[in-house]
Amino acid sequence: MLCLPESLNAWGAPTFKDVLKREVEQLDEQHLPLQQGLTASSHVSDQPIQVMILSVAEEPARIRARAGIFYMGVIAGCNCADDPSPIDRHNEYCVVQIDIDRATAEASVSLLID
Repeated sequence: MLCLPESLNAWGAPTFKDVLKREVEQLDEQHLPLQQGLTASSHVSDQPIQVMILSVAEEPARIRARAGIFYMGVIAGCNCADDPSPIDRHNEYCVVQIDIDRATAEASVSLLID
């Protein structure tokens, strides 16, 4: 289960967006819908991601944030012994919604499609 306790503890403080950004950037790829958000490549690269918090709203049971994620993807090739092409990385971007339960800090991240 995904949990964002530092972000929940920072709610209401001027540093909330910075804390949420840092906590999301430290998440394992399995908790983020990056593969589903690819548009220019076929696999998510192992390069670090960068997060930009777009908006935050308070609801009775949760904190809801929209965030843009910048990351790298690769186009998988045949990787044949005689194929001299290097791994081709592409910039990728997706927008996600992050819901944080205000009682438990449990969170969910879902891909937003425009």
